Amino acid sequence: MKRRELLKFSLAATAGSLAVSPASAQQVCATDGTPAQFTPKKAADAKPQENDIEKFPKCPYCGMDRKMFHHSRMLIQFSDDLPDGTCSLHCASISLAVNIDREPKAIWVGDNAATTELKPLVEVDKAVFLIGSQIKGVMTKRSKVAYGSEDAAKTAMVTNGGELGNFDKALLAAYTDMSQDASMVRKNREERRKRAAMEHKH
Repeated sequence: MKRRELLKFSLAATAGSLAVSPASAQQVCATDGTPAQFTPKKAADAKPQENDIEKFPKCPYCGMDRKMFHHSRMLIQFSDDLPDGTCSLHCASISLAVNIDREPKAIWVGDNAATTELKPLVEVDKAVFLIGSQIKGVMTKRSKVAYGSEDAAKTAMVTNGGELGNFDKALLAAYTDMSQDASMVRKNREERRKRAAMEHKH
């Protein structure tokens, strides 16, 4: 699998900016600093995809409800069986970045080709992503929607525009969009806090 090479290429700048110098590393706890502080907190699980929403109800990077965003949720299983369940490709890309020394063993995403109320997971290597369509994105302005069927992805593209791609293409798009999307999310959350504060006053 060439994904590790892609991740190293895409994340070179990120890894460099997060590096901890030997001097500063001596002043922090063993669980601080990259990569220790970002180690997934859930226990190792050989089959994390089974009942994943019950096991991982909240995204550890943004706190969003994974059941509410079941259609965009993702699940990463690293080679040591540590699982990381996220709400979206945006947050999954953060997990892959900060866990750069962990090899992904398996990655799943919500299958929007399914007609069930709760979208099942599909392995990302078997999914087709619709990138940049009119479908509203999760944690991103440029949506990346996964389908377990190429026909379903093509049908969605006819209706909503965008372009088809594999997981590596969608992941690269997520990293390309990261700066703009992080600013968008930060602004949206600040506006929600201000509205909540105003409502509390009244």
